[in-house]
Amino acid sequence: MSDLGECRADRARLLLRRSRALFLSAGFAFISIASADTASAKVRITGLSDVSFGTISNLTVDAVQSQSVCAYSNGSSSTYSVRADGSGAGGAFTLTSGSSTLAYGVRWNNQPGQSNGTALTAGASLGGQTTNAQNQTCSNGPPTTASLIVTLPATSLSSATAGTYNGTLTIIIAEE
Repeated sequence: MSDLGECRADRARLLLRRSRALFLSAGFAFISIASADTASAKVRITGLSDVSFGTISNLTVDAVQSQSVCAYSNGSSSTYSVRADGSGAGGAFTLTSGSSTLAYGVRWNNQPGQSNGTALTAGASLGGQTTNAQNQTCSNGPPTTASLIVTLPATSLSSATAGTYNGTLTIIIAEE
């Protein structure tokens, strides 16, 4: 597991206005760490971008944002596993504002352009993922190969306390 593709999502901010409308601005700083020599990397994730939920006025439904990414593996049968860790206790998927927390969900789909996928459990790897990426940055062949989906569940939104919420999400892919 020395060849890792790692992605960090920093500075996720959530502002809950007194009008009960919700605004989320998530800035993601992504780092790919596959090996000391990027050219020989066995796995890599690229194409991650900032996520913004904008103003959420309906707190009774889940707020969902997804993005298509390039997940590359040159392992046996182009398979990989994906793992996510949040910045909450024990790697939980939570954003914090002072002593308040807001839970969120993370899903993965090994097809691009998806808004639903397999729920990831913090710290647990989801194996058996396949990719048809022909190179590390998807510059040749399909431009994206998987979807990362972040969900703010209505149960979290409807009970959130006003404040600015921050957190970190780390995505790790590993060769299988």
